[in-house]
Amino acid sequence: MARHLKEARLRLDVTQEKLSVLAGIDEFSASARMNQYEKGKHSPHYQIVTKLASVLNVTATYFYSDDDLEAEMLLEFARLKPQQKTETLEFIRQFVKNGVD
Repeated sequence: MARHLKEARLRLDVTQEKLSVLAGIDEFSASARMNQYEKGKHSPHYQIVTKLASVLNVTATYFYSDDDLEAEMLLEFARLKPQQKTETLEFIRQFVKNGVD
């Protein structure tokens, strides 16, 4: 989680403090808490994760992926329009079905 959080923050080009404030974390402890999250010393509660995901324009599941390729797929999938998501999912289903037979 820590690495993906930092990567998403840097991609958005915001400071730890600014991200914390945008996610609704108390300004007094904002920078310190975000630093601990990014270093993996502490993990944020799911409510904070969803707020961070919203600010960073990623899905909460992105933070929990331990596979870099999967994480990248989640990022790209989140950028698709609803119809594109449906079509992509159908393509994946067909790809898996054809590969399994």
